[in-house]
Amino acid sequence: MAAATKEPSSASAGKRKRQENGDKSKKRRKSGGDEGVDLKAQLKQLEAEILESRKHYNNIATLLELAQKNDEDRPTAIAASETLCRVFVRLLAMGCLVERREASEKDATVTKWLRERLADFREVLLRMFNNEKLALPALLLAMSLLKVEAQHLDGRDQPAFPRYFFTQVIYFIIQSPVEQLREEFTEKFIDEFDDIRFYTFATISEFLRDPSADLDETVRAIIFNLLLNIDDVPSSNQDLDTFYIEPPITKKRHPVRSLSQHKSQAQDAWLALMQLGLSKDQRKKILSVMSNSIAPWFTNPELLMDFLTDCYNAGGSISLLALSGVFYLIQERNLDYPEFYTKLYSLLDADMLHSKHRSRFLRLLDTFLGSSHLPAVMVASFIKKLARLALNAPPSAIVAIVPWFYNLFKKHPLTTFMMHRVPRTEEEKQKIEEGGVEDVFLAWEKDPMETRAIESCLWEVVQLQGHWHPNVATIAKIISEQFTKQAYNVEDFLDHSYGSLFEAEMGKEIKKPPVVEFMIPKRVFTKVTEEEEKQGLKDSLVVGLWDFGTA
Repeated sequence: MAAATKEPSSASAGKRKRQENGDKSKKRRKSGGDEGVDLKAQLKQLEAEILESRKHYNNIATLLELAQKNDEDRPTAIAASETLCRVFVRLLAMGCLVERREASEKDATVTKWLRERLADFREVLLRMFNNEKLALPALLLAMSLLKVEAQHLDGRDQPAFPRYFFTQVIYFIIQSPVEQLREEFTEKFIDEFDDIRFYTFATISEFLRDPSADLDETVRAIIFNLLLNIDDVPSSNQDLDTFYIEPPITKKRHPVRSLSQHKSQAQDAWLALMQLGLSKDQRKKILSVMSNSIAPWFTNPELLMDFLTDCYNAGGSISLLALSGVFYLIQERNLDYPEFYTKLYSLLDADMLHSKHRSRFLRLLDTFLGSSHLPAVMVASFIKKLARLALNAPPSAIVAIVPWFYNLFKKHPLTTFMMHRVPRTEEEKQKIEEGGVEDVFLAWEKDPMETRAIESCLWEVVQLQGHWHPNVATIAKIISEQFTKQAYNVEDFLDHSYGSLFEAEMGKEIKKPPVVEFMIPKRVFTKVTEEEEKQGLKDSLVVGLWDFGTA
């Protein structure tokens, strides 16, 4: 057998070598197609070895290197991060990262090394917050790790909220360029869990008061929007029952379970932001939700007095928006605002009825003048001023104002003298017939108690009864008719616009076609010729007003 054995010839050896090279290239191509499968297998093997024996803990360093390939290989980075998260969750649950006094020097060294690698993994996840495609998975992994750390990192019987790691999470969320990351965090964590909301307020407050923090306009705008989206205010301690990390049970009530502590943290965060200064647009946003979403967070709403009164005194749309906040303090905290109605009266100007905040203002105005204890003289001033402004107001504003007049006349009967003032003596009648009537209303007077509106009459409403818009003319006539209706629901009229009025007209069923007479003109923008002039044709009104030149 040995003698019969022959060495392979050089030709057959070369052929076999080419075949082997071809097989290797095929394997390489195959492995390229199964790269994802190989990666999963590799990660699974690394994970299994780590959990199997301490001698394979160095695999954690390998996984960290793979997880840091954020820009080079994003799928690898995500897969390695998920594997690391599972590894550390298991190690934490097993107590491998708990520092124990009775541990040997070797065990203490291993524990210290694991805790350092855990810190490295946190940093890897936080850096992913700046990557648009990795930010959301990294957030979920970081919050999962946070929860397990609270339960097992310190080896305590009861979980302890990991403030240091959570502070880092909030800082990186604030400074991240990924807006969707903040939306995700707000929706899935702040809105869902009371303890996350509590510690978010506390962390933001600390961040804003940190002298070393970089608080440029972009960061302040991000914090502003983040706080503005936290608008679900609990009403009692019993509402604080949903926690991401269950707070420890102690003899004293834990701050997370206390509504007053929640409000205190929210108040500190908002005050810290306001002290840094707000832009005009930000003030408008705050004022628009002040009474419903911000003031209820304050344990001492009186701290908002300076901000609200400054905004109320600023004039324009800022004053209109500040009204609800000022009213909230007056109603809830007995704020004493001197000459409140004088300032309110000053807001009635030509721009108010054209403002996009008109409906909001009229709602508040209806509330402020709803008391029957107000002087009729002052109420008359508001009615008269609005009637005067209605002469140049859009139809959508007029259809809301007139029913409001009706309600005020019902609440304040002494003001009904303004509707129809008849001359009492023959001398007054003769004077009116000869020289007309001079309206005694002092439109320029700032004090609503001194305008003499109660001595005037609402001739403006009579003018509105001939308005070009049929809806306006119809509704204006309710002031001239008998007051048989108890009151109008002003809400039915406040949200009208040109579009809604137009749609209402187009939707009406025409029972009788209107009579329309017209003649198609031969010329619109040019003058008639001499022949046409001899025929009796004249230039159009357009040509008479404007000179369009000759062709």
